Amino acid sequence: MGIVIPAQNEEATIERCIRTVLASCDASERCGEAWVVLVADRCTDRTLEFARSALGCARPRPRGEALVSTAGSPGTARRLGAAAVMNHFRHRDPRRIWLANTDADTHVPLDWISTHLEHADANAGAVAGIVELDPLDLRTDVHELYRTTYELAADGTHSHVHGANLGVRADAYLDAGGWSDVTVAEDHCLWGRLLNRGWRVRSPVASVVLTSGRLHGRATGGFADTLRRELGAHD
Repeated sequence: MGIVIPAQNEEATIERCIRTVLASCDASERCGEAWVVLVADRCTDRTLEFARSALGCARPRPRGEALVSTAGSPGTARRLGAAAVMNHFRHRDPRRIWLANTDADTHVPLDWISTHLEHADANAGAVAGIVELDPLDLRTDVHELYRTTYELAADGTHSHVHGANLGVRADAYLDAGGWSDVTVAEDHCLWGRLLNRGWRVRSPVASVVLTSGRLHGRATGGFADTLRRELGAHD
């Protein structure tokens, strides 16, 4: 189990993110060895320091590693993180490695890893889950807009793709060419290539993470910009 987390100046949230990811790994009976990779992309705050502390990088048995990127690209950061996971598990069969992805302003529930691996054990090549807004973000207008416009299908599936909640089996990831070096929509790019290559994918509403409802994010054109644009359109 490899978990990749890109971050850009997320010192306020990164420790909580990592704690919940590790707790989800520990809670899953399906999860064997887990390795978390945080990629600090153009960080000028203490994100890297806090992440290394949360991962126990200075301890004899760390839970992961924290890398530095200067690319200024979520796609590149995720690609570096995935490569680090693959290197850590380089003696393992890629068909037995699951690459889960989330974001540094996101935290995951205890069943997050188990839900992904249930689909992996059912021969899914990739899983796209959904996101909900963190209730601690108190913009009620944003929450209400999100609740009324975020579409879910009656059959328990959805059409959304979020890097904050996306998993892919390592052999499918490699076959699709991995993350692209792009600054926005890297999640849709990878998902589209997985579909084009004929991999079996799943989009369950049962896989949920909580992410920030902020309206000014780190990536231009990212999730925060989408929220702000939708809020303006409904004003």
